[in-house]
Amino acid sequence: MNILILGSGARESAFIWKLSQSKKEVNIFSINPNAGIQELSTPIYTEKEDLKFIKYKVIELKIDMVLVGPEIPLIDGIQDYLKKDPLTKKTAVIGPSKKGAQLEGSKDFAKNFMHKYNIPTAKYRSFSQDEIKEGLDYLETIEPPYVLKADGPAAGKGVLIIDNVEDAKIQLEEMLLGKFGESSKTVVIEEFLDGIEMSCFVLFDGKNYKVLPYAKDYKRIGENDTGLNTGGMGSVSPVPFLDKKLKQKIEDKIIKPTIEGIKNEDIDYKGFIFIGLINVRNEPYVIEYNVRMGDPETQVVLSRVKNDFVDLLISCDHQKLDKLEFEVDSNYFVNIVLASGGYPEKYEKGKMISGIESVDESIIFHAGTLNRNDEIYTNGGRVLSVVSTAPNLNEALKKSYKTISKIHFQGKTFRKDIGFDL
Repeated sequence: MNILILGSGARESAFIWKLSQSKKEVNIFSINPNAGIQELSTPIYTEKEDLKFIKYKVIELKIDMVLVGPEIPLIDGIQDYLKKDPLTKKTAVIGPSKKGAQLEGSKDFAKNFMHKYNIPTAKYRSFSQDEIKEGLDYLETIEPPYVLKADGPAAGKGVLIIDNVEDAKIQLEEMLLGKFGESSKTVVIEEFLDGIEMSCFVLFDGKNYKVLPYAKDYKRIGENDTGLNTGGMGSVSPVPFLDKKLKQKIEDKIIKPTIEGIKNEDIDYKGFIFIGLINVRNEPYVIEYNVRMGDPETQVVLSRVKNDFVDLLISCDHQKLDKLEFEVDSNYFVNIVLASGGYPEKYEKGKMISGIESVDESIIFHAGTLNRNDEIYTNGGRVLSVVSTAPNLNEALKKSYKTISKIHFQGKTFRKDIGFDL
């Protein structure tokens, strides 16, 4: 079976690591891979990774399945693009149609979807470029802090939480006038919800679904959740505060209505649904949807899944998830991200990494890395994910931090308090 992976971060490293463990004969192909992915797949290099190039490679390499990691190919319509061509229409695509991808690609679309299907979420209003005055007036009617969200994708930078109303007005105007380009020509102003966040992942085949292990991630760069937002500095699974009662509320109030809503809207959807949740006094609310797996959560979520990953994806494509016995490891898994100095702002690349070869207690998933003459160098903001497991959280954390002490590169940055609030 020939599988093409789109994306080259730690999430995709985890995909390929899991696929490579399959009992089935699998040939894995990757586009512009990082150093870790390069070792476990057949690399394809290109300067322009657009839909046309992907389709060409699907045909040339006789690809049976495309597993989409990042959101942009889905928002651009990779599933529709392949399905409408007679030469690629039989290729399985793990990811929704362009319409389904709007759940992530448009905050306004997602909020309207939640409102229509009575899915609990923060109160909100959306404003377009020609409604700046109305948006500024609306800010005067609500309590701080003020949550401003660019409607479209903005590489994780399109959400602002502001305490002062005058600052919020300035930011709203800047956003609507193009601060984030096309993505912020509509802005969602949202009620602030005070609680603890967690991540829910669902694999949906268009008819049936399986709930994957929950995870808790840490987005701020600094200890005690301070400093700038990042793509994620660590994650933990399982989530200790998630009891049976809260899990049932999530299933009944959020997962099932989301699934029924997707079916009712006649959305072609075979793939992952990420539901960003916040627990407010033991009541779950949806913060956002993603239409793919998340990073840094994938690294701990997939590590806990005992099933053959290829079988899982084939069952999804064939709409037979209901026939699958789903198995999950009950141990704790933790992921601590090693980042470049200066991340998430300006950072340098090209720093040599040493010590990975001495690691034996943890799994190392590459993110922003590059193999040059058999030496590994930093090549991004988030560089490596260090994943460890143990029967309890503290022991798993100790393993990862011990591993981190063996890995060296100039500017190495990481949080020393992952799991501090659990």
